[in-house]
Amino acid sequence: MKNIKLVFSFVLLLAVTISCTQQIDGIDGDTSFVNSAASGNVAKIFDISTDNSGNVKITPTGDGVTSFAVNYGQGTGASASAVVLPGGSATHSYPEGSYTVSILSTDIAGHQTTATFPLVVTYRAPENVTIATSGEMKVSATALYAKSFLVYYGDVANEVGTPLAIGQELPAHTYSAAGASPFVLKVVALSGGVAKTEATKTLFDLPIDFETGDVDFFGTFDDWGQQLFSTVDNPSKTGLDTSLKVGMYTNGHAPWSGTYSPLNIPINFAYGKKIKVMVYNPSAANIGKKLNVELEAAIGGLPSNGVAIVKMPLTTSGAWEEITFDFSSISGIPAGAKFGQLVLRFNDSQNGTQEVFYVDNFRQTN
Repeated sequence: MKNIKLVFSFVLLLAVTISCTQQIDGIDGDTSFVNSAASGNVAKIFDISTDNSGNVKITPTGDGVTSFAVNYGQGTGASASAVVLPGGSATHSYPEGSYTVSILSTDIAGHQTTATFPLVVTYRAPENVTIATSGEMKVSATALYAKSFLVYYGDVANEVGTPLAIGQELPAHTYSAAGASPFVLKVVALSGGVAKTEATKTLFDLPIDFETGDVDFFGTFDDWGQQLFSTVDNPSKTGLDTSLKVGMYTNGHAPWSGTYSPLNIPINFAYGKKIKVMVYNPSAANIGKKLNVELEAAIGGLPSNGVAIVKMPLTTSGAWEEITFDFSSISGIPAGAKFGQLVLRFNDSQNGTQEVFYVDNFRQTN
């Protein structure tokens, strides 16, 4: 009985083996079609960034393609090309310019076809350029779509711009000479390509003559809001001052009220320790009352506020006079001191009654 079962099993195995070698409907061993397979309709999709990064995402497409070799048309070595599978993409960072991108497609049979596509990368002009100055003329800037900046301080002829990187603050700049204020600080925001955007900021130290219409020279401080300062027409274009515009000072109520002028460019005592001011006093009642010129916000913190103060009386009315405020005899002011703020106060020994006088031509001398 065991012999009969063994023979039957062998016959069954043989039958199965024979059946596996027979052709199954619809499938045969002919693979010659592979040799005739070909890719077609090779195209590309360029997704060009608009943030001036130069990044371009390249997505090749095609029928019957098993892989793409993308040559960016820019760069060298391994960074100049990439292999992309169907449905994939590659990203390359381009400088601004015109390029030819070539795409080599390979089909299942190993056939290769090359197609070329033009690509133009144009950087947009930077936007919202903002200039910031701090302390001893340290300059920084921000802008949308900027790659870098050039800074022109405006104090020398044929100036070459100073490079400024994103997020950088340039070291302190000492202006070459006193007496040329206001200066125009210019910052050029660079896109990384041809496009660029400029912004300017008017800077002033001494002299101040009120002829520059776009500068707010003095702010005010007072408890009742009566302290005022404005640029007005010269009330008396005769004598020492025939300029068109001057500053009008209206005294506040509190004895400590006054005006302040944050100076973009610090007053540098290397250029002199005397400040001269033209004053026009329309009222005889103001004669003998003292005008304070106070220098504050010293670079480096010395001297502290309240040290560099000179008080001088008004001596006439109905005519312009020049008053000299001499700081050279004040102890505690370091040699070469620099001050970022100029303060005016008037008759600080008693409450003010909104007395009015005019000032002009603040200048620094030895």
